[in-house]
Amino acid sequence: MIKIMLVDDEKDQIFCIKTGFEELFGKEYSVIPAESGKHCFKLLEKKIKPDVILLDIMMPDMNGWEVFDKLRANKEWKDIPVVFLTARSDGFAEHAGGLIADDFIEKPIDIKELKTRIDNVIKRRSKK
Repeated sequence: MIKIMLVDDEKDQIFCIKTGFEELFGKEYSVIPAESGKHCFKLLEKKIKPDVILLDIMMPDMNGWEVFDKLRANKEWKDIPVVFLTARSDGFAEHAGGLIADDFIEKPIDIKELKTRIDNVIKRRSKK
């Protein structure tokens, strides 16, 4: 089963993505919700290691860029693929996110398209 950690401060977003994956792909995917960067790191410290992290950029306290930097600075987490999933649609965010992360997806997103993008990220990473 592919484990997806979804880091997003919007509870509605977490609910929609988690429910969508459970209904459409429940036997193949598990969505682990984290409502903040802090919560993400608490889960990772408990040895919950996802196959991919979907990471919102605009979050209070610790934004997605900061979470990403902290992930990459840790030898245990630096190889986890990260996909930025955000409502931020300016050119800078898309360009920077596309360069440093494994993918950049604007909200709202279709669940089937999200699954395809996640599958592609995992395939690319497994070839490295």
